[in-house]
Amino acid sequence: MTVNMGPQHPATHGVLRLVIELDGEQIVSAQPTIGYLHTGIEKTAEQKKWQQIVPLVERMDYLGPQSNALAYVLSVEKLLGIEVPERVQEIRVLIAELQRISSHLVWLGTHGMEIGAITMMMYCFRERELLLNINEMLAGFRLFPSYLRVGGLREDLPSGFHDAVNAFLDRFPGKMDEYEGMLTKNSIWLGRTKGVGILTRQDVLDWGLLGPIARGSGVKYDVRRAFPYLTYATYDFEVPTQQVGDVYARYLTRVAEMRESWRICKQAIARITPTGAWGVDDPRIVPPPKDKVYSEMEALIQHFLIYSQGFTVPAGEAYVPIEGPRGEQGFYVVSDGANRPVRVKSRPPTFLALQALPKLIAGGLIADVIAIIGSVDVVMGDSDR
Repeated sequence: MTVNMGPQHPATHGVLRLVIELDGEQIVSAQPTIGYLHTGIEKTAEQKKWQQIVPLVERMDYLGPQSNALAYVLSVEKLLGIEVPERVQEIRVLIAELQRISSHLVWLGTHGMEIGAITMMMYCFRERELLLNINEMLAGFRLFPSYLRVGGLREDLPSGFHDAVNAFLDRFPGKMDEYEGMLTKNSIWLGRTKGVGILTRQDVLDWGLLGPIARGSGVKYDVRRAFPYLTYATYDFEVPTQQVGDVYARYLTRVAEMRESWRICKQAIARITPTGAWGVDDPRIVPPPKDKVYSEMEALIQHFLIYSQGFTVPAGEAYVPIEGPRGEQGFYVVSDGANRPVRVKSRPPTFLALQALPKLIAGGLIADVIAIIGSVDVVMGDSDR
C-alpha cells in the first residue's frame, strides 16, 4: 500500500510530504517530496541591496535566523575585505550560541512531544521564551531580530543586556538537568529511540551529512573547529559525538551540544564590555549612531546615503561557512561591483539531510517515522527556500 504522510501532518515538521510504500506496518520505501514552502529567497536577494538581504536570509531557517544572518554577513565582509572589531566578534559568538540553544530547545520540545512526552514542549519553550526576550531587548523583534549587519551590529548592546544573559545562563544548567531527568533514562523514550533510524559513519560520509546527525554517528566535524571563524579558536569547548547513530544517539548529541554552547556563552559574556565599538569605522558601510543623525548634518547625509543607495561591494565571490544548529550553513555570494549581488546561493543543511530520509526510514515501522524525522530536525524553510 502506498500512503502519503503530509504535507499537513503533526509528525512532518512543517510541510514535508513523504510518499511511503508499506507492507503491513513495515516500510518498504519512502520518498520525500519538498517544495511546498518555496519562497524564492535566493532570487529575491538579487533585487535587494546588500544590507537588505539580512532579513531575507533570517527567514530561511526560521529556528536559527541569526545563524543564517551571521553566515551571510561573514561572506559579504570577506568580499569587502573588512574585519570587524574583536568586541563585535565576541558579541556575534554569544548571539550564535544563544541561537543554537534556542533552536535545540524547539527541537527537543517538539521531538519529545511527538513521541508522547508532551511535558517536554512546555518545559523547553519556557526557557526559549527567555531567549526571545533577549532578542527583543537587542532589536525589538523576538524571532527575526536582524541585529547582525554587514560591518558589525545594528547598534550597541542595550542597557541590562549583560544582566539578562547572565540570569539565563545561571538558570539553564538546572533546567537541562530537568530535561534529561525526564527523558534520558525514561523506558518509553528508550524504547522509541534506541536502535531506531540507524545511520552508520559510512552512511554519513557517503551522503555528505554534517552537523548533529553526523556527530551522532561518530563523525567529529564541526566548522568552529575545522575552519575557525570569529574568535572560536580562543574558546574552550568540546565537540560532542556518539557512535551508535540511532535516534537516541542524535538526542544525546544535541543535549550535549546545548551544554557546550552554555560553556561558550559563559566565556563570551565575560569578555564583552558593556560599551565599545559595534561596527567597523567605515562611514560607507556602517551608519552613524542615531543621536548623531538627529544632531549633525554630516551624519544625517551619511545615514541617508547608506539607506537610500546602499554600498558597493568589490567584484568577486566568497563563501564563509559557519556551524549552524543543523550543521554547516553558508552563503555563496557573487558581486559585480554594484550595490546589489549578482547571486546569493545558500548551502542549507536541512536539504542535504532530507536526502538521507529514505535510507533512515526504509525497513522500519510506520510508528518510527515520527521519531526519525524528529531526530533529523528538519526545517522546511531552510530546505525549500
